[in-house]
Amino acid sequence: MKSTFAVLAAAVFATGAAQAQDGMALLTKNGCTACHAIATKVVGPAYNDVAAKYKGDAAAAAKLAAKVKAGGSGVWGQIPMPPNPQVSDADLKAIVAYVLALKK
Repeated sequence: MKSTFAVLAAAVFATGAAQAQDGMALLTKNGCTACHAIATKVVGPAYNDVAAKYKGDAAAAAKLAAKVKAGGSGVWGQIPMPPNPQVSDADLKAIVAYVLALKK
């Protein structure tokens, strides 16, 4: 018989793996991976770098959601990020949560 801890640990791991898969699926679906990657700079910053920059910032989710919708430049260099108003609010919330949860 499995211990309660083992069952709980397996459930947490499965949930985390599913959330990671969902996060990558949303990034791909919304075209984010054309300019960003998890660990390396492409055109825009690596998502790991974004997570590190905003770690501990309570307003980070709102700032990043606004940046994705409106676009902008200057935070990560002079190459502008185009606006992405087509990204649904539900997708945007999940994407930002996924990115902010990444760790180096």
